[in-house]
Amino acid sequence: MFDIAKRTGFGAIVLMVIPILAWVSGWQWHPDNEVWWWRVLFWTTQTVTSPWGFITSIVLFAWFLWCLRFRLGPALVLACILGVALLAGQGIKSAIKDRVREPRPYVIWLERTHDMDGRDFYSLPGKARSMLVKKELQNEQEIPRWLRKHWQHETGFAFPSGHTVFAASWALLAWGLLWPRRHYKSVIVIMVWSVAVLSSRMVLGMHWPRDVLMGILLSWLVIASACWLVQRWIGPLVPKPDEARDIKSRM
Repeated sequence: MFDIAKRTGFGAIVLMVIPILAWVSGWQWHPDNEVWWWRVLFWTTQTVTSPWGFITSIVLFAWFLWCLRFRLGPALVLACILGVALLAGQGIKSAIKDRVREPRPYVIWLERTHDMDGRDFYSLPGKARSMLVKKELQNEQEIPRWLRKHWQHETGFAFPSGHTVFAASWALLAWGLLWPRRHYKSVIVIMVWSVAVLSSRMVLGMHWPRDVLMGILLSWLVIASACWLVQRWIGPLVPKPDEARDIKSRM
């Protein structure tokens, strides 16, 4: 368990670098004029947004199975563990959101620039919030249309970041399950994608750095436990010497 916690913990620390730098530097989100990489980050965040997040999970799970080469029985056990872990992370996130009830950065901006009452906003049902955001932004030409629509779709609370929980969970699963099998390139690609997702949440005005940090911490707690269950119920994550040579020959 210690090795798993240490390996996934290192991955969590790497993921935390950008939000920590943003927090320590005093960076403040503001809807500046659109730049080309905003759209790239938007496309990245969409890989986690429903319904695309479900497709992303299927693709990543299929890749994990290909890398791990599990037989049918262990593959089904792995699917159950990963499914429960991902759902648990999102369930805990939702419970914390309902308890903390922190407004999103773009909602605070609307309060300051459009005299919108944040308490009244969050007292409304979801559909009414979306309509209010649409009404407040209909004359905001500096905000790109696709971002306005994204804000209309995302009107919940901020702390912690659910997108970060999702993306960080897959990144830490890569550290926990693929790194011991020497699938280093896969780990790096998934980490880059995860960093892009969590960065997009801050740049697009959806989350504060602390929301992202909490999402990473929550993911680490859940995924470290999930990897321990995989090791306990399926077998050692580190391959035997002869299996390691076979893995190396396929790389």
